[in-house]
Amino acid sequence: MKPFVLLSTRAEDGPADEEYALFLRFSGLAERDLIRVRLESGPMPHFDLDALSGIMVGGGPFNASDPAEKKSAIQHRVEGEFATLLDDVVARDFPFLGACYGVGTLGVHQRATIDRTYSEPISVVPVTLTDPGRRDPLLDGMPDTFEAFVGHKEAISSLPPSAMLLASSPSCPVQMFRVRENVYATQFHPELDVDGITTRIHAYSGYGYFAPDELDLTLAAVRRAPVAHTGRILENFVARYAR
Repeated sequence: MKPFVLLSTRAEDGPADEEYALFLRFSGLAERDLIRVRLESGPMPHFDLDALSGIMVGGGPFNASDPAEKKSAIQHRVEGEFATLLDDVVARDFPFLGACYGVGTLGVHQRATIDRTYSEPISVVPVTLTDPGRRDPLLDGMPDTFEAFVGHKEAISSLPPSAMLLASSPSCPVQMFRVRENVYATQFHPELDVDGITTRIHAYSGYGYFAPDELDLTLAAVRRAPVAHTGRILENFVARYAR
């Protein structure tokens, strides 16, 4: 089988290593079949898409809607690299699944409106499939409404005509979308479990996702309801595109 690639932007080793382990677990891939590239530590390599089965993107601290002067040199580099990669991915309709930061990268590429109108605190929210979502093969076997982990400062407030809306939540209208037939992004985290999001809550406690005195409330919020179905999206992605 040709390998998949996971693109990561997490500078902290603990959350980055756990993110990779969670993608392995829910996708069913072995380490040899999921190449991890940590973009915060160096430039994105050139990918021969013909030698890959697909590309996945994890979450991270970058916000596409931040003013340019507030973005670090690393973020500017990563955004430029994603723009180049997505030119090729979208043109070829190559299998791509971006989780959380994938909305920022693919959304910017498709000229979606990304702002802080529909930010969501770290929590569990109900996500409901649209009619196209119910028919989409990547969401095969998913309930019409399922619980998912979220936590983001920005979101898409308006999708361009090039994108198909697949899922929404009451507090964020764009939770998942598709471009062409094989290029996907989710605002929620399909790779997370309770332990994984707990690690991130502690690791990013000073990043403005919640107030310093809200740690216990945030930890309780991610235990509000069980999250049992989202990992199937990663399983479906691998089953559909492994070659």
